[in-house]
Amino acid sequence: MGNWMELAERVLAGHELTDDEALAILDCPDEELLALMQGAYHIRRAYYGNKVKLNMIINAKSGLCPENCGYCSQSSISTAPVQTYKMVNKETLIRGAEEAYRLQIGTYCIVASGRGPSDKEIDIVVSAVKEIKERFGLKVCACLGILKPEQAARLKEAGVDRYNHNINTSKEHHPNITTSHTYDDRVRTVETVKEAGISPCSGVIIGMKETKRDVVDMARSLRALDADSIPINFLHAIDGTPLAGTNELNPRYCLKVLALFRYINPTKEIRIAGGREVNLRSLQPLGLYAANSIFVGDYLTTAGQEKSADYQMLEDLGFEIEFAPVPQAEVGEKAWI
Repeated sequence: MGNWMELAERVLAGHELTDDEALAILDCPDEELLALMQGAYHIRRAYYGNKVKLNMIINAKSGLCPENCGYCSQSSISTAPVQTYKMVNKETLIRGAEEAYRLQIGTYCIVASGRGPSDKEIDIVVSAVKEIKERFGLKVCACLGILKPEQAARLKEAGVDRYNHNINTSKEHHPNITTSHTYDDRVRTVETVKEAGISPCSGVIIGMKETKRDVVDMARSLRALDADSIPINFLHAIDGTPLAGTNELNPRYCLKVLALFRYINPTKEIRIAGGREVNLRSLQPLGLYAANSIFVGDYLTTAGQEKSADYQMLEDLGFEIEFAPVPQAEVGEKAWI
C-alpha cells in the first residue's frame, strides 16, 4: 500500500475499504506503522478531536455461566478459579456509579455473567439505573447476555443508554469458540436492543486463532450492524480455559487491528478493551491515535493497570477526557438554558 494518509482521506470522503486494502492494513510492514497510525488518527480526529471517553465495569454477577465460550474463565467448561456470586443488590450498583462519577467516567457498564438475565435480575438493574440517572447523570451501559424484547423495553424505559453484546469473532470462526449459542443469536440481541431504541455496543476479541480475513469480516460485520460503540478486546489467555496458552499477538499487530477498525468504521466509538495492558504493553498510548475510548480499572476477572497510569497516559498524550454527566434532578432546572 504505502500511502496510508491518502487512504484515510478517501475514507473521510466516503470510500469503503476493499478486501485488499483491509488485508494490507493488517499486513502493514512495521516500518510503515507510524504512517498507518497517522492515517487512523486523521480519521479519528475528524470525528472525535483529541477527546477520550472513559468506561468502567462493575462485575454485577460472576461465574455460574452455563455457556461454553472458550475464552471465558466464567464458562461452564472453565476450571479457572474465579469468584462466583449472584447478581449484586441495587445499593452495590449505585456505589459503583458513585465511584465512576468521582473518576470522571463517562459510561458506567453493568456486566453480568450468564446466558441471559432473569426478570428478577432485570428488576434489580432497572431500579438501580433509575437512581443512577437521577443522582449522577452517567451514561449507563448494560451487558446481561441474550435479551428478550420485553426486557430490552424495560431497560430502555429505566434509562439504559447502551447495551453491549459482542459478536466476539467472525461468523465462520464462531463455532470454534462456542457451541452453546450461535453467531446469529448474538446478532439478534444487538438487533433487539436497536429496536428498543437503545444504542448498540458490540465488539470483538482478537487473538483466538482467527485468520486475518476473519478480522476483516468482524470489522465489516460491525459496520453492517451499525454498532455505535466497538470494544476491541485482545485475548488475555487464562489458565483453565480452552484457549489457555494461546499467544498469537504482538503490540504492533494490535495497533494494526485498531487502525483497521477505524478505517472501516470511521465514525464509531472504538474502545481499547480487555487485554490492552498485556498485549499492547508499552505501545498502549499509540492505540489512542486510532481508538477514542478505553476502560479504566479492572475487567471482569482480570486486573487492569493502575487508574493513575491511565490518567497520566492521557495527560501525556495531550488528550482530553470527555465527561459531561447531566443528573436528571438538574434537567428541569436548566431546561431554560
